[in-house]
Amino acid sequence: MNKRKLVVIGNGMAGVKCVEEIVALEPDMYEIVIYGTEPRPNYNRIMLSKVLQGEHSLQDIIIHDWTWYAERKIRLCTGETVQRIEPDRKFIETASGQKETYDILILATGSSPFMPPIPGIEKDRVMSFRTIDDCNRMSHYSKEFSKAAVIGGGLLGLEAARGLLHLGMEAVVVHNASYIMNRQLDVEAGAMLQHELEAQGMSFLLNKNTQKITGRSQAQGLLFTDGSKLEAQVVVVAVGIRPNVELARRSGIATNRAITVDDYMRTSVPDIYAVGECAEHRGISYGLVAPLYEQGKVLARTLCGQKTTGYAGSVPYSQLKVSGVDVFSAGEISGEGVQTAVQHLDRIQGTYKKVLMQGGKVKGAILFGNTAEGTALLGLVQRGAEVAELAPREGAPDPAEMAAAALPGHETVCACNNVTKASILKAIHEQGLETEEQVKLQTKASGSCGGCRPMVAALLKHAKRGMVNEDAAASTDSRDFQKKAVMPVCRCTDTGHEELKHQLNGMWIKTGNDLTSILRQLNWNSEQGCPVCLAAIQFYAHMSGSTLSEMDTKNNIHMLSDQHNSSTACISSMGRVQSELLTLWKDAAMPYKVSIAIASGPESFVPVLVTDIGLLASPAGWEIYAGGHAGHPVKQGFLLGTVESIEEALQLASACLQWYRQTAWFDEPIWAWMDRLGSTSIRETLLDTQFQQELVLNREQERVLVASVKLDGTQRSVEAVQFQIEA
Repeated sequence: MNKRKLVVIGNGMAGVKCVEEIVALEPDMYEIVIYGTEPRPNYNRIMLSKVLQGEHSLQDIIIHDWTWYAERKIRLCTGETVQRIEPDRKFIETASGQKETYDILILATGSSPFMPPIPGIEKDRVMSFRTIDDCNRMSHYSKEFSKAAVIGGGLLGLEAARGLLHLGMEAVVVHNASYIMNRQLDVEAGAMLQHELEAQGMSFLLNKNTQKITGRSQAQGLLFTDGSKLEAQVVVVAVGIRPNVELARRSGIATNRAITVDDYMRTSVPDIYAVGECAEHRGISYGLVAPLYEQGKVLARTLCGQKTTGYAGSVPYSQLKVSGVDVFSAGEISGEGVQTAVQHLDRIQGTYKKVLMQGGKVKGAILFGNTAEGTALLGLVQRGAEVAELAPREGAPDPAEMAAAALPGHETVCACNNVTKASILKAIHEQGLETEEQVKLQTKASGSCGGCRPMVAALLKHAKRGMVNEDAAASTDSRDFQKKAVMPVCRCTDTGHEELKHQLNGMWIKTGNDLTSILRQLNWNSEQGCPVCLAAIQFYAHMSGSTLSEMDTKNNIHMLSDQHNSSTACISSMGRVQSELLTLWKDAAMPYKVSIAIASGPESFVPVLVTDIGLLASPAGWEIYAGGHAGHPVKQGFLLGTVESIEEALQLASACLQWYRQTAWFDEPIWAWMDRLGSTSIRETLLDTQFQQELVLNREQERVLVASVKLDGTQRSVEAVQFQIEA
């Protein structure tokens, strides 16, 4: 069978990431050809500042060397600029006259530095900072000239200035706002960063607008609109990027600011896709690595014919090391209606934390100096968590360590070097690594931009607690690492959830339901416990049949449906599903928040595939999904089974919920439970019809027999009953 030909225009990070995913999923599906303008293989643009600063060479920042392409039989055409696309005849043509036919075409043309229309911008020694050639030019200029100006006080401008300082030049950052990195930071954090950079030798001119670049044919300095001047023989412009869309526009492909794409990265022309900085999704074009990699994964699954929920957009965030200083920013940090929820400044330690809210929901966050909480805060921002979740829980494990424990093993920790959590844990265990530096040397994680350093530190802490046991050495599979991790319930104990459940079995009755005696027998470090462990203990006691601890179960199922947009027959059946599920589950205590989605068909707006439990009506009956997750990382629900009748659908969904309650850990969402036990294993267990019936019967008996003792609000109850109706 002849392979279809896949041609990629662009050899940058987004396009090659997509290709990497494709060859991992279906290595023999496509004949792949990549065209790149630069005369070199794929490299990490994020690391250019490190090259400029002398920390790395070009070879150090190569992501995929020539051998990688050759081993996967990918034909890489470097030094070739594609100038024409003929969609009707399905071929492309380069500036040198080379033509290439295609079956599938991916546009990954990236972006170019935005050069504002300042008089004199065309002069010699005025340059951007985008490629390895730009680094070489700066290095060359530094040998002859001493004064440099950088126009732009964003991340790229600051990194360029730091590199110029390393080269021995004076570097003055010119910024048109009142503080640096104003798109990612607030005034306080911007001032703290400026103070740190000034200590490194950097200078700043703020609230300055450049009127022109002075000099005859070569740059000699800057003239500002207020009449002041600055001497500079080298001018670096770093004020933003502009998506490369001219090729697409000339070829009749729909563009706006960038190339418009749908949730599957499809352009307006059949068989042509776009990914990365050149793509515009729902009106937004992204310039950060994480969203571009997410797009690449979605496109790879689409082209390989695998199910995917599509790309739903990303919450912009940055976890960076700016000239040695840790900085984190996520979500909305300003705007109408955005207010401060949490703010903490420690000038002695040089740390700052600010969390923003809007309408009672977490909307954004800024961290400076210590970014260990970044991953946890990002999760709150992405799912629009209630502000109440920001309240510290006494005795709870370190938030960064909890985030590290919850991260699936297959997820990427270091985007720069494509290092997963499982790879890091494996290296820590097998090689006895004890420091972040050792992890960096062995795995390359945190060895590039440094943004993932806090997560690496959290994983080290996670491993040092003994969360990777000796058995983990026998396996490199990420799921094995997840299964063998043991997370203490809280700081009151070293006991994990599974052991606590085992110890509690029958203990309530033997101790006369006395909580103090329970904690003493459990060898707890605290006589009173804490809200975290008390909630967990009472949940497990409740599930073991204790009459002491009925949970606070009012408001406990978040349900989405589109029954008002369905046919009369469909409304009737969906209404019945909805009613019976609510009747059975509305008073049930859950280990974690649970959402149930019921949809009338594939075109429904209800997010069945990214919800805890999803029921999808189909011509053949019902499809039941579990473990979907709409936050980061987006996770598609796992198909538990397809059934013909409403009764079977209700039974399978309810059996899954009861099995989850009986086997999950407290505070463990359904998607994490399925990762831990294995989705296939759960499905095989639940497809036993007799076992399904037993599970549902257990729940029905519990409703009748359980006593109603309240947990004083410490239970992690699920969201309020709510029906979402399509307009």
